[in-house]
Amino acid sequence: MVICVEEVSASLVREYLSRKGLKRTIACMDEEHPRTQSSINNRSHLRQVLHIEDLYRANKVQSSPLRTLLEIIVKHRIEGHKDVMMACEGEESDSLQSASIISSVSLSPAGTPSPMNEINSEHSTVSFVSGDHIKLRPQDKGASPNARVLLSLDGERFMKHSETGSWLNAPADENGQSKMASRHDNNRLTMSESEKKPPVNEVIQRSRPSRIRRGMMAGPIASTLQASTKQRQTQKVVTPQLLLRKQEEHRKSRDGLSGSSLEQKVFEKCLSDATERVKSLEREGQSRNYRKIVKSKTQPNVRDLSVLVLDDVDDELPEFSKMSIENTATAASSHTVRPMDQHTASELKSVLLGSSLKCFTVEWRNQGFTFSETHDLRYGMVQKKGGPCGVLASIQAFVLKKLLFENMDSSNTRLQRLRPTNATRRKCLVLAVAEVLWRASEEKQATVAINSGRMLFTPSGHYTSEGVLEKISCFTVDSIEDLQLLLEQNIEQFETGELGCLLLTISAVLSRSIDKLKEDMDVATTALIGAHGYCTQELVNLLLVGRAVSNAFDGDVELDSGNGNSTLLKGIKAPCNIGLLSLFEHYNIFKVGDYLKNPLLPIWVVCSESHFSVLFGLQEELLTNQDKGEEFDLYYYDGLANQQEEIRLTVCSVGKSALSCQDADLIPPLELCIRTRWKDAFVSWNDTEPIL
Repeated sequence: MVICVEEVSASLVREYLSRKGLKRTIACMDEEHPRTQSSINNRSHLRQVLHIEDLYRANKVQSSPLRTLLEIIVKHRIEGHKDVMMACEGEESDSLQSASIISSVSLSPAGTPSPMNEINSEHSTVSFVSGDHIKLRPQDKGASPNARVLLSLDGERFMKHSETGSWLNAPADENGQSKMASRHDNNRLTMSESEKKPPVNEVIQRSRPSRIRRGMMAGPIASTLQASTKQRQTQKVVTPQLLLRKQEEHRKSRDGLSGSSLEQKVFEKCLSDATERVKSLEREGQSRNYRKIVKSKTQPNVRDLSVLVLDDVDDELPEFSKMSIENTATAASSHTVRPMDQHTASELKSVLLGSSLKCFTVEWRNQGFTFSETHDLRYGMVQKKGGPCGVLASIQAFVLKKLLFENMDSSNTRLQRLRPTNATRRKCLVLAVAEVLWRASEEKQATVAINSGRMLFTPSGHYTSEGVLEKISCFTVDSIEDLQLLLEQNIEQFETGELGCLLLTISAVLSRSIDKLKEDMDVATTALIGAHGYCTQELVNLLLVGRAVSNAFDGDVELDSGNGNSTLLKGIKAPCNIGLLSLFEHYNIFKVGDYLKNPLLPIWVVCSESHFSVLFGLQEELLTNQDKGEEFDLYYYDGLANQQEEIRLTVCSVGKSALSCQDADLIPPLELCIRTRWKDAFVSWNDTEPIL
């Protein structure tokens, strides 16, 4: 398996969250950053990939071992960084101390007192030894009492007279070496004390005001890492200016070995070495910082809800989600997400099935909104088995609304639009589902149920678990645009996913809210999924008009049951885009009002023989044209009938006399449904076998 840095990092974070018991957080991460085949779900494998087996074993023998791999790595990096910083701090401190002392002995312009006089004493001398080596030591016994400062430069030894200020050759001892310098200090900066005078640090501190006035010192010698950093920054700014000035003075007096030129030469050499050292340290630090920046840029965006607990060393991390959920954290939409909990799941089961102990049938669990691949029926969705036909027919009606009457492809005729491309029909499905959910929410705040692919709560008590509601995350949006974007990102779960039909139903219920749903019904305990898994009229009305009312007539009807008691029957209160035709009306069992019988668009959901299908026309004019003898075409689609060809019906309004010859027992139920809208109409099946 190819090691992916992003997936290893994500797995490391998941291991940390799991060991810390952050169940909701790890589930949220899995939802926003889904696992892939490259994800590591085994802690032992993760240690091997990160090469931290030794660290893990060393941590395990500690009295208080760390619980997570991330903490072990962080501890190792912190301790290792401390060791490196202690070594670097000592090295940088030497260099910065050298630069500070060099700055303190730089020479003032000609004609002004040298700051070297500030550290002159009767018994102390300053010895410059080739390069960056400076040593303060007691005055040698053989030196002149008037000699205060002695220097050794490139093998030559000089002594400055305190009264005349001139430089003289210093005497050498019998070994040919200066008494005040030692070559073995060539790579170290050392400081020593006089037995009778205060330490040099105190002498330098006393000269601090003068050095600050000349801009040569920004503070005391660094004693901490932070102070060292500040000192380096000050040196970086000041040093180039001093160096340029001294180089200019050196060029003007290059021929003579006067006191100022000699001091300049000494200072330039020491300062040059110290500057190179500081620059080297800065380059090294910048390189380290750059590597850190590059590394941080390559880290993944570890962009609520798990019950997984990791027990010990080699246990498995939770399985990654088999459902691909788009990472909505990077989308422009704004939404809130919450995991399904047992209380909400129990209420949903009670509303949908009538009891929290019941389970969804296999017909509901395996049904999605999958389109037909038959050329003439590409607009239609295929139903596998009976049961959720009411949901499929309702969404099918809204897909036809988008496809035919909302200019999805204005260049084609409406008949041509019935052969949509894959992208067009998927877009229509997104818009159809969005319209249904947005209307159910009263155009305020819709909820979309998404399958997370993993258990989000552990069922207990009076509840039957079946692995459906337990895996759902609820996304809530506040605008139709955000709703469409969210659905577009997750439309595969509705179109090709096995739970597509259930997810739509749950989304509609949650968008309406369970409390309002119960208020809509005539009887609050009515289940939306009735006997044998069939959709009730309440569920179909919820999808068609956004309210789960129990009736299809216009308005509400109050029935007087006597003794001052009355029953309120709730119906449709506004014109509808999609209509409804019911065979029960033909038998005077069920009443359909004008709002549903005469919708705004020529699309009807047909309820016949306890099954829902779709009837639609291509001309809006047929809704208003009631002339006798007028003919028009209607198209019929039934996703459950394994339909292989287009069914086109020609409807003609004629008198009763034309129908008297028909045998009532042989009249197809679909024709009877059509006649509840166009009374006494004659229906021609155009050489298609009638559906009985």
